Amino acid sequence: MKEKDPSQDLGEPGAAGLFQSLKPFRSAGRGFWRDVSQADWDDWRWQLKHRITSADQLQRLMPTLTPEEFAGAKLANTKLALAITPYFFNLIDPADEHCPIRQQVIPRIEETQTAAWEMSDPCGEDSHSPVPGLVHRYPDRVLFLVTDRCAAYCRYCTRSRLVSNATGYDFHPEFDKQIAYIAAHPEIRDVLLSGGDPLLLGDEKLEALLSRLRAIPHIEFLRIGSRIPTFLPQRITPELCAILKKFHPLFLSIHSNHPRELTTEVRDALGRLADAGIPLGNQSVLLKHVNDSAAVMKAHVQKLLMCRVKPYYIYQCDLISGSAHLRVSVRQGLEIMQQLRGHTTGYAVPQYVIDAPGGGGKVPVNPEYVLSHNADRVVIRNFEGRVFEYPEAADGTPRIQPLKRIEEPHRV
Repeated sequence: MKEKDPSQDLGEPGAAGLFQSLKPFRSAGRGFWRDVSQADWDDWRWQLKHRITSADQLQRLMPTLTPEEFAGAKLANTKLALAITPYFFNLIDPADEHCPIRQQVIPRIEETQTAAWEMSDPCGEDSHSPVPGLVHRYPDRVLFLVTDRCAAYCRYCTRSRLVSNATGYDFHPEFDKQIAYIAAHPEIRDVLLSGGDPLLLGDEKLEALLSRLRAIPHIEFLRIGSRIPTFLPQRITPELCAILKKFHPLFLSIHSNHPRELTTEVRDALGRLADAGIPLGNQSVLLKHVNDSAAVMKAHVQKLLMCRVKPYYIYQCDLISGSAHLRVSVRQGLEIMQQLRGHTTGYAVPQYVIDAPGGGGKVPVNPEYVLSHNADRVVIRNFEGRVFEYPEAADGTPRIQPLKRIEEPHRV
């Protein structure tokens, strides 16, 4: 009997072909930079120095810019800076206005349009900041903002008020004050380094910061949130991996939204991190024209596992000012989750969450699998839509006495 094609359960026209086309790993290539030496191309500092940062530069490299994109690029530095590494630029399809890579990093004029419900600080971080650069919302963990710079800038960035300093936020981390606060609060056991991107720090500065945090007795483990492995895989050098390996337990949350971002270069960079014993998780944001289909999301989570990365979160896009053109409905997000749960391995199924507006924290959002629940039973629905009953007992004990002896059926 022929095994069923796993893409056939995606329920979308053309889903099977799309799913299969997204699974292979491919190199980003060299594109316009084919004459650059291999040594320069593989140097992460060269990549940073040669980023695309202006509308004119962008239009020279991609004459197919739409009027909305060119106008957005012209105004970008008043809201969130434009910056794209040469490596990541090579993933853009210049012939497709809705290219999923293009949607993420090329500004549009719609970014200047703010809906009534959108905010500059949708997660309420500033109101939970006891000292500059530190967010203490949850009881046992803190967010440690290291820098306001990134290798490239996501147009849906929840910290666009701060990141790149385009709005004049004038963020300056104060490591001494941040570390002093953590040291004075023994309930803090988990520190998440973010920003901006912590992996933009040089090796020595990053090692010094991690050493200071690891020296605090009540810190049990460290985490780093970084888009560097997908924007700038050249930064994941053996030297960097050797430094990170010193500070176990240390976890790294990467950020990838689409399977095309998982190139051979990214796969190899993630392999170096995994070989250094660093547990890897991925956080995606649900975005229009990027990953708002079950076929794309399923290919993405399966490729992540092949890179030794656990799909961790899918975020509903935060209500950041100027992001309405990228936002997908929660209803559609739940439909995508239903096409993952039970249709692929459980390791590949992330948690879908909404970061509650105004600082409420992450709230899990799930399809309705529990249909009813009372003192006697739980009625549940599985991934196929079939309904089952599970007996309930208030103290967890069975409601009937087990048989003293179980008769084995007669085998012929």
